[in-house]
Amino acid sequence: MSAVELGVFTALGQGPADGDTLQRRLGLDNRGARDFFDALVALDLLQRDNQGYYSNSSETDFYLDRQKASYVGGFVENLNAREYGMWASLTDALRTGKPQTGFDAKAHYDALYSDPARLDFFVRAMTGWTLPVAKAIASKFPWRDYSTVIDIGTAQGALPTEIARAHAHIAGGGFDLPPLQPLFERFVAGHDLAARLRFHPGDFFSDHYRWLMCWSWVAFSTTGTLSPSGCC
Repeated sequence: MSAVELGVFTALGQGPADGDTLQRRLGLDNRGARDFFDALVALDLLQRDNQGYYSNSSETDFYLDRQKASYVGGFVENLNAREYGMWASLTDALRTGKPQTGFDAKAHYDALYSDPARLDFFVRAMTGWTLPVAKAIASKFPWRDYSTVIDIGTAQGALPTEIARAHAHIAGGGFDLPPLQPLFERFVAGHDLAARLRFHPGDFFSDHYRWLMCWSWVAFSTTGTLSPSGCC
């Protein structure tokens, strides 16, 4: 997680580098840098040749270089910033049975959605979670039989973006809370899909949009994986 946060794989996306060069690029202290790089080699996250040059593995180059559309490191960044530290409280969680997040969920999300910087960080993490699944859905589902798609709970729009990138005839967009709109539109525009994908603001937990939840359950039930029973 520290390697992603520091940008190790992004730095090596520019090409192989020796330890001193990589250390300077990342702004690391000399004391632990070489051991850190070698630990990443031992974990098969980096490669090191006989001349001491480090390079990304094929997997980290594809998934953890921030400059690539295939980057899923936002998920790892979020784990490092918000989740990993809670493991230090595992003993207390086991003794008390109480959550160790330190915040009330509703108040936390209200604060999150009111802070543009934190919200941007959070939705990039959601894109990291979504991207591998979105690619699979884009390639496996018979989109040739359909012309539109709407992603309910879209965040940045990773799912409709991957589908639209893979299938030039598809148009549609995503539905989510209003604060997500500028983040969705920026993400979609970055993939040159603004003409085909648009954002639909709303809250599907409100009475006005409950039909969307029902429609989603019914739609998914056609695959045999979810049941619409009890919806509405």
